[in-house]
Amino acid sequence: MSQTVHLLTHETPDFITPALWTANLYPVNYQIWGKLKEHVHRSQIHDVDQLKSRQIEEWEHFHQVVIDEAVRQWHPRL
Repeated sequence: MSQTVHLLTHETPDFITPALWTANLYPVNYQIWGKLKEHVHRSQIHDVDQLKSRQIEEWEHFHQVVIDEAVRQWHPRL
């Protein structure tokens, strides 16, 4: 188990372990998360609360076009 998964398992009550993730969603999740991560980490994050709020803020401003493109590419990637 990676250190990140171990930490999240113990510190985040609602965390869903990777064993329960749907494999077919990885291409969509990976592409969207990569773009979201770029926006979230534009500046330094000091703690978990700031990370959470930055993720929510960036998700609210996330362009639907990026999500649509990730979903469109999902089938060919399978």
